[in-house]
Amino acid sequence: MAKGKKQPKRILIVGGGYVGLYTALGLQKKLRSLEASVTVVDPQPHMTYQPFLPEAAAGSIEPRHVVVPLRKVLRRCHVLTGRVIKIDHATKTATVESIDGHTDQVEYDLLISALGSVSRLLPIAGLEERGVGFKTVGEAIYLRNHVLSRLDLAESTSDPELRRKLLSFVVIGGGYAGVEALAELEDMARYAVRYYDTISAKDMRWVLVEASNRIMPEVSAKMGVYTVKVLEKRGIEVFLDTRAKSLEDGHVVLDDGTEFDADTIIWTAGVKANPMLANTDLPLDARGRVRCTAELQIEGLADAWAAGDNAAVPDLSRIAEDPTATCSPSAQHAVRQAKRLVPNVLAALRGRKQKPYVHKYQGSVASLGLYKGVTDVLGVIRLKGFLAWGLHRAYHLSRMPTFNRKVRIMFDWLGAFVFRREVISMGQIHDPKTEFTRAAKS
Repeated sequence: MAKGKKQPKRILIVGGGYVGLYTALGLQKKLRSLEASVTVVDPQPHMTYQPFLPEAAAGSIEPRHVVVPLRKVLRRCHVLTGRVIKIDHATKTATVESIDGHTDQVEYDLLISALGSVSRLLPIAGLEERGVGFKTVGEAIYLRNHVLSRLDLAESTSDPELRRKLLSFVVIGGGYAGVEALAELEDMARYAVRYYDTISAKDMRWVLVEASNRIMPEVSAKMGVYTVKVLEKRGIEVFLDTRAKSLEDGHVVLDDGTEFDADTIIWTAGVKANPMLANTDLPLDARGRVRCTAELQIEGLADAWAAGDNAAVPDLSRIAEDPTATCSPSAQHAVRQAKRLVPNVLAALRGRKQKPYVHKYQGSVASLGLYKGVTDVLGVIRLKGFLAWGLHRAYHLSRMPTFNRKVRIMFDWLGAFVFRREVISMGQIHDPKTEFTRAAKS
């Protein structure tokens, strides 16, 4: 490069989730030629749209269609498939561990932390061994196959105790993820049992355990009560103000004295900021999130930003009543912060003033299974049933990245409507070498 010629800024985006993908998409579209280069680092080569995971698990959407391949859509960005294990902002370097275990140092000029969150596990005996999370497409595929395989096994056994355990399903955590996962999987299993001679919907036991006194705190208390009634009407047991004490060997013990065996335990009881942040020199709050200004800049740093679940961003909509309020880790904030992040980074590059992230509550939507849902719009318009379910699908379809994925999901819905659900367990994908190994030993 000729002497004196300005070199492009190197922008490093750590995390390829919703915030990371949308920020990279916006930057590759709006950056001027040679203004900056963008590198995205994530352990997965795709972004997962998590609000559609329940429908992917229930078979309403092809799992491949709820993920967006990073390299395909980020043509003007450099995508690294690896895990950032350390950030030293003082020297502007990040340590990246690749799939094969070797590490590289990636230098940058501007940093965007979009690491998101991970499941928050509690010290409950048996949780790590027996629990399954619900944050990745792999977990959604596994749970679909697992639930259907429990029906197959229950049909094939004459042991009443084993059968009861196989047909018992527990979801711990009554937020959006837990309620939607429970509702969609129960709806799928209820449809599937029509093809089993000795199993009926009444033979299955579905249980929701929530530590607080209500479910789905994002919607109004009235809609939360309605949702509990809808679930209970379907035969689902809802335990509020209840905690799991032990899950060893699938034996569920709740703190109200309830005990039973279950072969499926799904854990959705909260998230925490990515623990890798502790291995950085970025300022963190008490919950391990990166402390940010309202402009999404990391406190004290003019060349670093953060957004999404890993960022402690002031909630300006509640600042009057609580000066310390920060935005909750939710998909709504991630979507909107990503939109504000792009123009703020561009403004910093071009010496302009950045604007604060201001969130105004617009409402919440949730699916309770096929053709069933609840919606709370601005705390004024509350819909139930089919209309709420349709609004849920329309809202999330509009937020799904790329036109390609939107069209594929609509065709998935059309196919499921015309031909009904597919209720086939593909459990062999979780251990593909079993038959090969058996053949080798025979």
